Amino acid sequence: MTHQTRFSMIDAAPTPVGPFSHAAEADGWVFLTGQMPTHPDDDTAPLPDGIAAQTRRVMDNLIIVLTGLGLTLDHVVSVRIFLTEFKRDYDAMNAVYRSYFAPKPLPARTCIGVTALARDALVEIDFVARRP
Repeated sequence: MTHQTRFSMIDAAPTPVGPFSHAAEADGWVFLTGQMPTHPDDDTAPLPDGIAAQTRRVMDNLIIVLTGLGLTLDHVVSVRIFLTEFKRDYDAMNAVYRSYFAPKPLPARTCIGVTALARDALVEIDFVARRP
């Protein structure tokens, strides 16, 4: 069986901070690269202050990528979250994160504490989505 993979760059999404595509798709599975809390119109702008604002910016950036692919949060099946200040920021991040999925069932999720992220961000999130 031959699998075709499509790689996508979404014009409205922030410029990647490294050499990668915004998403890769194979057999209906869509893997969104982790998004940073960078502004989609100005990737050199300062990052938002605090975990709540950064989480909102990251989620909004992921929605831009989903939308560019013709998908919504309803298509997300799995999420990975990376936090640089896990103990301090976990609850506040969760409050913002939960607001994006309420009152729908939540996707599967992993949350990981890390030592550092690009641009000294506090949070990075990636998605796995599935086309219907």
